Amino acid sequence: MNFRKQHLYLFGLLLLIVAGVALLSAQRAQAVLVTTPATKNWINLPPYNTLWPLWSPPLSPTNPLTGLPTPIVSNLKPSTVLPVQPGLTWDPRKTYPWLLYNTPLGMAYYDPLYGINTWPPDYFKDPITGLPVPINLSLIVGWSTLAPTATSWLTNNVPVANNAYIAAYPAYAVAYEILQGGTLASYPIFAALLNPPPPLQSLLTPALILGLGALAP
Repeated sequence: MNFRKQHLYLFGLLLLIVAGVALLSAQRAQAVLVTTPATKNWINLPPYNTLWPLWSPPLSPTNPLTGLPTPIVSNLKPSTVLPVQPGLTWDPRKTYPWLLYNTPLGMAYYDPLYGINTWPPDYFKDPITGLPVPINLSLIVGWSTLAPTATSWLTNNVPVANNAYIAAYPAYAVAYEILQGGTLASYPIFAALLNPPPPLQSLLTPALILGLGALAP
């Protein structure tokens, strides 16, 4: 009888040890899950709070001082000049981003449904005052860790957008010359000479946006 009790006692003690080890392992795993930060793929830029890609090396190169990806622009006002183009920005309430370009009239954006238009979309401006109406990102949980733009979307849309931008550029050049009080320069041929579009080859390709190729010097 004593021998049987001793076995039961040892068996119960073994069960307690196994349960304790399992509990500690679970707590450690949970701690790792809680403390491991998610990858930050996006940063919001004023004045409209649209998202800018931290995952794109040419659009957010690594800052040598911080070791972190840093946007090439600090804001997306209509007057912002992009050092490289196209830029990319996203309203996470939509299913696709926009591609951004420089024009003589300020920034323009490409929308797959509506083509090239002057930045920003109308709903980012108060219809009475014209002041910015930024996105309320507090309503979008985990916006900074949302997945990067799909490679397939970039592959299908960037070449089309680049060509649409080059085709639309002369109209922006003419409008700019008219606003400047131009005379002969208001005609497309003269406006194009005064404000020629950038070479198509200077625009980022899908591969370059994804960091899969070297930028031209």
